[in-house]
Amino acid sequence: MATAEFFRADPPTPHVDELNALEVRELQLNAAKIANLPPHFRDSCKSGELAPEMTVIPPGRFEMGSEPAEYGHRREEYPRHLTTIHRAFAIGTYPITAAEFEQFRQATEWFLRPELIWHSGRLPVINIRMEDIKLYLEWLSAETGQRYRLPTEAEWEYAARAGTITPFYHGDDVSCKEVHFNPLFPYKESQEKRRWYMPRCFPSPKASETGIRTANAWGLHDMHGNVWEFTSNHWTTSHLYANRDGSPTTSANPHWYVTKGGSWFDPAVLARSAARKKRYLDELDTNLGFRVVREL
Repeated sequence: MATAEFFRADPPTPHVDELNALEVRELQLNAAKIANLPPHFRDSCKSGELAPEMTVIPPGRFEMGSEPAEYGHRREEYPRHLTTIHRAFAIGTYPITAAEFEQFRQATEWFLRPELIWHSGRLPVINIRMEDIKLYLEWLSAETGQRYRLPTEAEWEYAARAGTITPFYHGDDVSCKEVHFNPLFPYKESQEKRRWYMPRCFPSPKASETGIRTANAWGLHDMHGNVWEFTSNHWTTSHLYANRDGSPTTSANPHWYVTKGGSWFDPAVLARSAARKKRYLDELDTNLGFRVVREL
């Protein structure tokens, strides 16, 4: 008599934006348990140093992009669409810091151009081209024995939202005390078209140290503001032909990349979760950095 075999179906991918903050964190804990990792971890390098801190992000579904009713909405963020992240991944708790990039520089004798502005310590690394980022990722992968890469645009926005559907993970408004944007161009005051208002912070001439502002529900810092962050996606003028599994589309412009997050130099509207900006493949800037993903 033949033996019947039964297979347990995988649980449905949750709609993360229908969950509360506690349920979102529970998803993260479950994903970390399956990966046999703590929710926040650091890989060891061959040199004996530790790799950047990573945060486990569970699989899930979310609404990517923005609707025209969202203040600050731009054509390139449309249409808002359901996107499914099928596999858990780990993303940097912070953008890569100058100190972390310095480990790479010393190990590889990467040439630091003296005519450019450079940060140090816990400040995010800046003035880094895409080719330099690729070299860093190759080095970090070899050092740890794990695959490190840039996040896709969908992974980045999914991680930044952490279950929220509001413009920021803080809610419908944000202050310069919560996000490092240009305080001369705040969100609510611009939305209400106030002619006069007192900035709540002094403008800053550069980025701030990573991790000094509130994290989102998954424990990620600086997803809004501070420095723009490269993604692996090439630029598209809208989400009209976006793949619903979050994978990059083949109709993108190969010379430009999508960056996310806004920066210290830009208005608050550009720090929204849905906001996106194109950057040339060889572009350098003092408000442009990156964050890494580690595959699980």
